[in-house]
Amino acid sequence: MPLACLNFRIIFAQERRTAPWNPLLKSTAMTQHRPFRYVLFAVLGLIAGFLALAIAVPLEPQVIAPVIALFSPGLKLAEFVTPESGKSFAWTFGWFLRIAIVANGVFYFAIFSLLAYFVGRRRSE
Repeated sequence: MPLACLNFRIIFAQERRTAPWNPLLKSTAMTQHRPFRYVLFAVLGLIAGFLALAIAVPLEPQVIAPVIALFSPGLKLAEFVTPESGKSFAWTFGWFLRIAIVANGVFYFAIFSLLAYFVGRRRSE
């Protein structure tokens, strides 16, 4: 039985083709999936950064430096930033890995965010 014969006011936007814009449907109190997207991209960025580092380390002697820096910028950044102090090898290598993985994670997070931005922008047009 259609709602029109009962003389109810239409309250759902999908029931009317030309529903007026309701500012309450999109509010700051309602979640917009942005925090979930940022967490997802951060996790995917760290995984991609770790894999890029794992692939780049054995290939570094055979491939030129700009190609390595293109896919794993954290490796080259860690080579410059890691201090050459009198600390143990484990301490130095641990900081090397931390710097390289985080830098690669930030790099791939930016790539995933830009990709999502352009896909969302293209979808809205």
